[in-house]
Amino acid sequence: MKRLIIVCEGPTEHEFCTTVLAENLLGYGIYVQAPVKKKSNGGIVPWSAIKHQIEMHLNEKDVHVTLLVDYYGIKDSYNFPGWMESKRIEDLTLRMHFLWDCMSKDINEQLATRFIPYIQLHEFESLLFSDLKVFPDNFDKKELDISVLNEAIRQFPNPEDINSRPSLAPSKRLMSAIKGYDKTVYGAYLASEIGLERIIEQCPLFSTWYKKLQSI
Repeated sequence: MKRLIIVCEGPTEHEFCTTVLAENLLGYGIYVQAPVKKKSNGGIVPWSAIKHQIEMHLNEKDVHVTLLVDYYGIKDSYNFPGWMESKRIEDLTLRMHFLWDCMSKDINEQLATRFIPYIQLHEFESLLFSDLKVFPDNFDKKELDISVLNEAIRQFPNPEDINSRPSLAPSKRLMSAIKGYDKTVYGAYLASEIGLERIIEQCPLFSTWYKKLQSI
């Protein structure tokens, strides 16, 4: 059995990793642990703190390490490697790959072969737009305005691209569409209802990451 540690941004990502991802990766002989980032209080922290935690886990030797954090919440002041240079890359897919590569290069080279870099574009919640059919099945008409979600899908080529300004980030759209939406309560559950296969099919960056996890 191989061991994979996924350093999570907060409780929503932790729940997703320990249920949806863990269940699927177990079929590949991979045991998942998903600690929440230290000193985060459920949000992004500077790269130096994340790097320290990543290298701390990698020093356990027989383990691979990755992370699940949102691009949306990273500030310039957090000094992620390659961050300012990445802003000159207009294509967001190329920008993410550039950032992943910079993160990998910033990890101790003796440990980096067991590190799988990742940043989720734009938020974890973007994955929940992979199949809107699950929403009417889980919320009644008084709770749900499905038109808000349909409009988001019409505007963008795939769920990971959904974003135009802070008020229209994926999580904000979900809060607008669903009365009483709670990301920690509903996030992993809805992802499970959608199914990992559908998320992989609809979200190319997530798919690239997941296939790397499968192959450790």
